[in-house]
Amino acid sequence: MVVGRTGQPELRSRSERVGAGHARRGYALPVLLAVDVGNTQTHFGTFCDSELREHWRFATVRQSTSDQLGAALRNLLELRQVTMGEIDASIVSSTVPVLGPEWCAMAERYLGHEMLAVGPGVKTGMPIRYDNPREIGPDRLVNAVAAHERLGGPCVVVDFGTAITYDPVSAEGEYLGGIISPGVEIALEALTERAAALPRVDVTAPRALIGKTTIDAIRSGVVYGTAGQVDAIVGRLRAELGAQTKTIATGGLAHAIVPYTTTIEGVDDLLTLTGLRLIYERNRT
Repeated sequence: MVVGRTGQPELRSRSERVGAGHARRGYALPVLLAVDVGNTQTHFGTFCDSELREHWRFATVRQSTSDQLGAALRNLLELRQVTMGEIDASIVSSTVPVLGPEWCAMAERYLGHEMLAVGPGVKTGMPIRYDNPREIGPDRLVNAVAAHERLGGPCVVVDFGTAITYDPVSAEGEYLGGIISPGVEIALEALTERAAALPRVDVTAPRALIGKTTIDAIRSGVVYGTAGQVDAIVGRLRAELGAQTKTIATGGLAHAIVPYTTTIEGVDDLLTLTGLRLIYERNRT
C-alpha cells in the first residue's frame, strides 16, 4: 500500500488487496459491495458469491461528499474487521440523485474500481413496461428483480420506506409499473404538523383497536389504516394479475405493519441488497 498525493492510502497491487484481511474474514473471491441509498437510510452489505456476509445501515445525509462516504464506509467496515482492500467490485442504487455520483466517485478513489450504478443502460434481465423507464426509482426495479428471482411471477413487492411503493411483476417476468403512496412516517409528520394538539408517536404495535388514549388512538389509526390500505391495493392487483399472485414486503417499517395485513406473505429486509447482487451478476459479462 502506498500513500497518494492526498495523503489517503491507495491500493496498488492485487496482493495487497487480498492479503491478511481475506484470510482473517474467510472471504472467498470476489467480494462485492452492494449499496442501497434510500431517502432516510443507506443500507450496504458485502457478498461472497451469493452469500451476504455482513451488512450495515446509517442515516442518509444528502450533502455527503465522496470523501465523507469513504470515511463512513471505512469506519463501519472496520467495526466488523473488514477492510476496504477486501472489496473487489461494487454496485449502488440511489433514490437520492445527488448521492449516486458521490458513491461512484468514492469507489473510484478509495476502492480503485468503477462502481456500477443502477440506471439506464444497466442490464436487469427484466422487460420494463413503463412509459418512461428513466422515471423508475432504481430501488423499485432492484426489488422487482429480487422478488421475481425468489418467487417467480406474477408477484408484487411492497416496500415500506419513506413512501410505500407497490411494484408488480407479470407471470412473464415483466416489470409492469407501480403504485406510490405516502409512507407511514410522512403521514405521522403531516398529522402532527397540521394538528398542533396531537403528539408524535412511534410506530409500534397497537394495544387495542380502540385506543383509550390519544397516543393509542393515533397508533391504532396509523397501523390498522396502513394495513388496510395495503390489503386493498394488493387485492386490486391480484384481481388484475391473478389470484395466484405472490407478495413480499421489505423496508424499514415492514415489520410494524405486515403482521396486521392479510395479503402479505413474507418480509425480507435484505431484498434490495439481494437484487443488487443479481443485477451486478447480470452485468458482469
